Amino acid sequence: MLSFDAVALSVALWAAFALRFGVWTPPNTVDQFLTVLTAPMVAIPVFVRHGLYRAVIRYLPEKALWTIVQAMTIATLVWVLVVFLLEMSGRTVVPRSVPLLYWALGTMLIGGSRFAAKKLLWPREEALGIRKPIVIYGAGSAGAQLSAAIAREGRMFVVGFLDDSPRVQGSDVAGIRVFPPSHLSTLHEQYGVQEVILSIPSLTATRRQEILAKISGLGVKIRTLPAITDLVSGKYSINRIREIDIDDLLGRSSVPADPALIADMIEGHSIMVTGAGGSIGSELCRLVAKSSPQRLVLFEANEFALYTIERELAALTDVVVVPVLGSITDSACVARTMASNNVQVVFHAAAHKHVPLVEANVLEGVRNNVLGTLTVASLALKHDVETFVLISSDKAVRPTNVMGATKRWAEFIIGHMATAAAAKQTGQRFTAVRFGNVLGSNGSVVPLFKEQISRGGPVTLTDPEMTRYFMSIHEAAELIVQAGALSEGGDVFLLEMGNPVLIKTLAENMIRLAGFSVRDEANPRGEIELVVTGKRPGEKMYEELFYDEAAATKTKHPKIMRARGAANSSRVEEALAELREALDAGNEPDVRRILFGFIQ
Repeated sequence: MLSFDAVALSVALWAAFALRFGVWTPPNTVDQFLTVLTAPMVAIPVFVRHGLYRAVIRYLPEKALWTIVQAMTIATLVWVLVVFLLEMSGRTVVPRSVPLLYWALGTMLIGGSRFAAKKLLWPREEALGIRKPIVIYGAGSAGAQLSAAIAREGRMFVVGFLDDSPRVQGSDVAGIRVFPPSHLSTLHEQYGVQEVILSIPSLTATRRQEILAKISGLGVKIRTLPAITDLVSGKYSINRIREIDIDDLLGRSSVPADPALIADMIEGHSIMVTGAGGSIGSELCRLVAKSSPQRLVLFEANEFALYTIERELAALTDVVVVPVLGSITDSACVARTMASNNVQVVFHAAAHKHVPLVEANVLEGVRNNVLGTLTVASLALKHDVETFVLISSDKAVRPTNVMGATKRWAEFIIGHMATAAAAKQTGQRFTAVRFGNVLGSNGSVVPLFKEQISRGGPVTLTDPEMTRYFMSIHEAAELIVQAGALSEGGDVFLLEMGNPVLIKTLAENMIRLAGFSVRDEANPRGEIELVVTGKRPGEKMYEELFYDEAAATKTKHPKIMRARGAANSSRVEEALAELREALDAGNEPDVRRILFGFIQ
């Protein structure tokens, strides 16, 4: 490439003079030779500095043409300066049109030759769009094995490794150069890198967050190898590389589940999950099904959701799965289900959870979330259910919306049932587990943002300063089961949610992980815009997990805390009678007044 460019630039300059003077004879004097030779002497160092000799022709991206134009422009300007000095010494005279002709001809020869070579020498690969240029982050043994697997598979080409260790930077691993992470933008520009694969299987959540923050935002997709526990065979294949999940950016330090706590709650027991087809309910069902229950009862009002989770669990032939289509407000159906299946543990996940929808449908939201919880909990007390676990929400703390208020009422009902069980000395445990948002749950912002990003934006925010707590669905399900095992009756468990996440930051990270750039004032040429729509009715700027943080006590699980139960649960029966009367009358203002008045 160096030799070709030296000849091509000399020819371009000679042709520029020939076009200007109309004389098509080669240079034949010392001054003419000196003038022509200055072109490659000046241009090639400029080309080296712009990385024109680092790019592999086979994988040259179209955007490299802009780099060639820039390099040729600078080379021409420097050559004009050199010629000016030669003219001052009386060595030569260059017409003003020659530099412009030289720039145009040089650009065509240098750029055109590269793309012509790519087209002629590797037409099939370009036509089929295969051999995608990628970068591997991590130059250890896992990265070396991954690069070998990629080479065998043949659809991608490893441009280089990125590694934080100065000891390996600049060296070759498996015949591939190792660069510092700061070189990713250069590799992206020169090679058209489309993807970065994190090949550090033992990576901690905190370290992963730091790396992703460092390399995201360049318009490249980021994927990762599975955890080291999934790679015990030591063999790497392309289909085991997974997409980076948004929860990889939360920086949460996960704590392995305690098998003893999960077994104590589930193993050999008849388990009933209400709302079994929902986000939390279905994940609870998956967890229960893997933990050797005696029976798993799926209680769900949505036919398709019940069909979906029942079909998924049907593959587990050693688990007895009983699908029940019914509403939690149907006391006869709930009682029949508990009695016929001898239910010992209930996970009550059924609820209307979408804040704006519940706000717009107050009567149905209260009937389902409050009276439905009352129905299931009272029948659990009657049918000697050993443990009842209510899935509550951080929106129950000082609620400003109907959904949060109904969850607070549900906590009061559980406290009341725990008091009744203690009075009868039945040994039954009624408890609530309160936590924030789960990533990817039905109706949450994550699926909405994904849909908006897939359409090309814009991504809508209600308020750029709004924050929320987040955890993964799987982690939430594990902690719910373990909290149930720790229950003493009448307690409210709080799951440690880490630090609240700015929704705006969450949206920006999702855009970058999808391989796009954010369009804002700092980057007006970005691909996807964030649009602020304003707060919806009942929404809070931030959520809380505690009424009184000082009153929360630690349990033997580092991610689970215990708080005092509802203080005024003794007045629940009277308040429920008043609420039921207003619901039967269809009086929404009265329902709202009673709903919020009782929890003040």
